[in-house]
Amino acid sequence: MVPVPGESLNTGIDASPQDLYPCSDRATLTACNGDDITMGDMRTRITAAVKQAMKDKEAARLSTLRLINAAIKDRDIAVRAEGREDGVDEAEVLSILGKMVKQRRESARTYEEGGRLDLAEREQAEIEIIEEFLPQALSDAEIARAIDAAVAEVEADSIRDMGRVMGVLKAKYTGQMDFGAVGGLVKARLSAG
Repeated sequence: MVPVPGESLNTGIDASPQDLYPCSDRATLTACNGDDITMGDMRTRITAAVKQAMKDKEAARLSTLRLINAAIKDRDIAVRAEGREDGVDEAEVLSILGKMVKQRRESARTYEEGGRLDLAEREQAEIEIIEEFLPQALSDAEIARAIDAAVAEVEADSIRDMGRVMGVLKAKYTGQMDFGAVGGLVKARLSAG
């Protein structure tokens, strides 16, 4: 069942995100009818996943989904204090989810170094749940093409243009690439000329 804009979404709580968007393409966030999935839809997907986890009594999944909701709501409150009444947009939610994944990867690495494999496994399980809501990550070849396109778009010719190139990449590919790693690639590309 795909919700129709303007209609109330009463799924009977038996719906998972895959039920709500059976033809959804994670890479583009496009629904069956070709419409882009909006921020409200992203929140609906997360809420549906929370309700399904509650129904299935999946405590670990439910905990992670509640952490996602809490992070989004926390950012909503912050931007509303800045005067943006509509809260965070989809790009900001993707950024929040990306940061959550990055934090958990760092924690998992720290736990592994400390010999706490049980905690590292729990962090990895949380990463998998969070990544369900992120667009599919780009391959190395796709990242290289994206960097080349961004360099061409801003007509970058030196390392001084790195900020503008990164700005274009962040605007277009939030949640699809690790910008910490991509920064080094952009720097190398601009240094090579």
